[in-house]
Amino acid sequence: MRGQAPFGQRKLLFERALKALPGSYKLWHMYLRERRDKIKRKCITDPAYESLNNTFERALVFMHKMPRIWLDYTKLLQLQRKVTKTRHVYDRALRSLPITQHDKIWRQYTAFVKQANVPEMACRVFRRFLKLDPDIVEEYTEFLGKHGQWNEAATLMAEALNRESFVSKRGKSKHQLWLELCDMCCKHAQQITGLKVEPIVRGALRRFTDDVGKLWVSLADYFIRLGHFEKARDIMEEGINTVITVRDFSMIFDAYTQFEETMISAKMQDDEGEEEANKGDDDDLNIEGDDLELRLARLQYLLDRRAELLCR
Repeated sequence: MRGQAPFGQRKLLFERALKALPGSYKLWHMYLRERRDKIKRKCITDPAYESLNNTFERALVFMHKMPRIWLDYTKLLQLQRKVTKTRHVYDRALRSLPITQHDKIWRQYTAFVKQANVPEMACRVFRRFLKLDPDIVEEYTEFLGKHGQWNEAATLMAEALNRESFVSKRGKSKHQLWLELCDMCCKHAQQITGLKVEPIVRGALRRFTDDVGKLWVSLADYFIRLGHFEKARDIMEEGINTVITVRDFSMIFDAYTQFEETMISAKMQDDEGEEEANKGDDDDLNIEGDDLELRLARLQYLLDRRAELLCR
């Protein structure tokens, strides 16, 4: 029929057949597919698109239990850049279909909201999907990270890792995920307000024996980013006196020396900037000089202890 009759005649024949058999999935599927093929080269503002949208709405009166019709309709709306209408149709599909078929809708729905560039809408959709499938947390946290919402991302990942039943859909081990969580918390310390980061990292230190040097460095980095420099020193001192492998020791020691060198460089730059302003005040210059000497002495003391700490 498709190869012999003009489209107008075929369309009329389909309409007559559907009027007699409105519950036929095969007829609706063939008709809608042919209508899509007919307009796919036209501009999305062409009235033919709106006409096809109306035909899909007619089909769904009878085919609302068929996920393929819903998915084809949402793809058509996405092509037309109708973001709000597409979201409404996805929501209608979820209300109409049995929950056993929801996974087919959600896969396409989440892909749509990630591409739509409306972060608030995407977050709302992902939060709903999490209630059905909590194990998609990795996909959601990755999306949150791209949009700078690190507090929610870290909170969700911590909750997932505390569930014994949680299994990574990307084949990652619990150890890898814990390291990623600790790294996330420490690199974005200022934005993580919903979690107590230090207990999380120390919990990972007790749980795992591999890469503990990295965890100690991450915890120290967390306090450095918060501006708690003395606390960071305490963490690194604790780390180099706790680890048992040369690899972990070297990682912490290198980070520790780099931290002290950075503190010295920062102090020297500050002193150079303030030297002109404090030229007439010798007492202030002496105080600043003492502070710099203290930082240099700390670094030298650390370097002198390396062999002793390593052989301990």
